[in-house]
Amino acid sequence: MQEPSIFTKIIRGEIPSHKIYEDERTFAFLDIHPIQPGQVLVVPKVQVGFVWDLETDDYQAVMATVQKVGQRLREVFPEKERVGVIVEGLDVEDHAHVKVFPFSGDQEFRYIPDMTSEPDHESLAALAARLAF
Repeated sequence: MQEPSIFTKIIRGEIPSHKIYEDERTFAFLDIHPIQPGQVLVVPKVQVGFVWDLETDDYQAVMATVQKVGQRLREVFPEKERVGVIVEGLDVEDHAHVKVFPFSGDQEFRYIPDMTSEPDHESLAALAARLAF
């Protein structure tokens, strides 16, 4: 049996998160170390290492949630030119996930966050309230 990933623990409520959306197959929450403010992680509730290994129904559910989140980010961040999507599987290798975030320009898209910085949970909670479905 596979050890529960950090995302599985978040989905179960064992680790707190700033949730913005949940349905029967997916869970979406703010990244505490975002590429840009408003970055959302969309994860399947089933723990699979690679997005490409998801069963078709779970894959389609993840992508449908990515679309919903992307549309919501455009509403909440109208000043941003684009909404980016990254599927790379580097930060949490044992649980498929998709990063969705608003940005304007190359530098914002390619920004590498400081993973050692302490998250501002008060600001994240306020932003999650604005983004929540």
